[in-house]
Amino acid sequence: MPKLKTKSGVKKRFKITATGKVKHGVVGKRHRLISHNAKYIRQNRGTEVISEADARTIKLWAPYGLRK
Repeated sequence: MPKLKTKSGVKKRFKITATGKVKHGVVGKRHRLISHNAKYIRQNRGTEVISEADARTIKLWAPYGLRK
């Protein structure tokens, strides 16, 4: 059986934690920040863990896991 390819967008956007959860950067931090207040910018700093339902789909797109 041939090797499966990982979707290139998934490689760039997600990481898998040691416990198998999927984390991603929080959205809404790239541009148009002047129209958001300081609380919004502060709370959207860092990364978040994706819900289990979405994580199943992302793991299908990365069949061999995500290497660093």
